[in-house]
Amino acid sequence: MSLLFSRGSGLQRRLRQRLDRWLFRVGAPEPGEVHLHQRRVFIIPTRAGLAFGLMLAVLFIASVNYNLSLGFGLTFLLAACAVVDMHFTFRNLAHLTLVPGRVRPVHAGEEAQFTLHLANRGKRDRYAIWLGFTGAGLPDVQQAVDLPGAATRTQLLGLVTARRGWLAAPRVRLQTRFPLGLLRAWSYWQPDMRVLVYPRPEMDAPPLPLEGGGKADGSGGAGHDDFAGIRAYQSGDSLKQLAWRQIARMDGLHGTPLVSKHFEGGGSSELALDFTRLPATLALETRLSRMTRWVLEAEARGLPYAFRLGRFSLAPALGPAHQDACLHELALYGEPEAR
Repeated sequence: MSLLFSRGSGLQRRLRQRLDRWLFRVGAPEPGEVHLHQRRVFIIPTRAGLAFGLMLAVLFIASVNYNLSLGFGLTFLLAACAVVDMHFTFRNLAHLTLVPGRVRPVHAGEEAQFTLHLANRGKRDRYAIWLGFTGAGLPDVQQAVDLPGAATRTQLLGLVTARRGWLAAPRVRLQTRFPLGLLRAWSYWQPDMRVLVYPRPEMDAPPLPLEGGGKADGSGGAGHDDFAGIRAYQSGDSLKQLAWRQIARMDGLHGTPLVSKHFEGGGSSELALDFTRLPATLALETRLSRMTRWVLEAEARGLPYAFRLGRFSLAPALGPAHQDACLHELALYGEPEAR
């Protein structure tokens, strides 16, 4: 019985996909800007519209039975309002121009923000256009936007990520019930957008694998005589490392920030983040999460670090470009998708 049910579900899913591709023009991602021409906009009555149509039928039948001239006039007047509402509802969505924007990488478990641009190149204002991602397993979260004539609006659509790697943007549904709510016009758009999802940083990761006798606070083999300057206080700094003289000179009216001494002695220690040195008993995703945490921690502490992951290797460096390159490799490690 369960086998028959699963086969039936699979058949229904395939039929629904074919219907979407044929009727709603749902297919591969659409690169560049997309124009919602008339054949891409669909319109059907809402529940209020169906009730309104039923009321018109009752009024018409009553007017025929009782020969009510005012009843005919009222029926035709309301029917004309419905026709005008159909025109305005359809026009409120048709001939919009949709342009995909940018999306910044995030870590697994965070919400990716997809930037979408809606352009109204006509002179008429458009009101109450609702848009949001749609698809199996996605929450039905819609956002409303108004578009003045000859204007462009930028909208952010959030999507919670679950795993590392490339994540393509789901299908976007645009719909409106303006002005009377008797009919609903909608259209679909599959933007050519994807976001790179980095591994989730490990919560309780071990300390950084420093070598050569150095410490994570920047003091190391060269001693405490090589004073390099001060930096913002970081969790774990000892009281002896605090720059008390500089703290005393700061204005304490709005809260005095803590600063620590920074020594160049830590430069003799080597920080190498090598994937092969992690315990083989750990799961793959756990090792990638630990490497991600170490990359973020080394950047926060200002410690140059070497990075090795499979055949990919980087010399010790520091900065946003170095961090992005490391996180990029961690996100796509073992993934078959093109980079």
